[in-house]
Amino acid sequence: MDMPSVKHKDEISPPDNFYRLFIKPMFDKMFASVMIISTAPFLLLIALLVKIDSKGPAIFKQQRVGLLGKVFTIYKFRSMKETRGEDTHPFTEKNDPRLTRIGKIIRSVRADELPQLWNVIKGDMSLIGPRPEQVEIVEQLNASLPEYHIRHTIKPGITGWAQVKYKYTNRKSDVPHKLLYDFYYIQHMSFKIDLYIVFATLKVILSGQYEGDI
Repeated sequence: MDMPSVKHKDEISPPDNFYRLFIKPMFDKMFASVMIISTAPFLLLIALLVKIDSKGPAIFKQQRVGLLGKVFTIYKFRSMKETRGEDTHPFTEKNDPRLTRIGKIIRSVRADELPQLWNVIKGDMSLIGPRPEQVEIVEQLNASLPEYHIRHTIKPGITGWAQVKYKYTNRKSDVPHKLLYDFYYIQHMSFKIDLYIVFATLKVILSGQYEGDI
């Protein structure tokens, strides 16, 4: 897979334009509010199924790193067995044996991420941006990749350019390459690209196929 074209890493910065500073934040909160209200019965059903399927809370909480390195609590539907805990093993596999029956289903269609709409309303996240990582993982990657902090110059997102353009992976060896996709988005973020990512995310969810580079 060819790498996307990006500027020199020292020159990467988000555009200070009207869309990023005003339109995007407003749209994020409006869209997230509408989604939570319109899908409330579906969200309650998922929460009920998670509780019935395995022991533990329906909502999983974890500390993640967001804008400018600020740590916040992210919300997800619990998809793993509570006995060992999701945060004891930072890197999870696509077919992780710790996944519950319902967890496998909601992860396959990314429904486990839906509670993050509340993170968007709170202002911790955007609908679109680099995926937020766990604190310990960020500390490790900051130490090995000096440019890693650049991805924290914008809010993290529920979905993003890397999520629709790069394969599913949790391997550390893939991080430098995947990071380039975050850099590309930071440089080129716009309404057109965000709209593209929304539809591309739906396509990935329905087909399971990643689009590859443009």
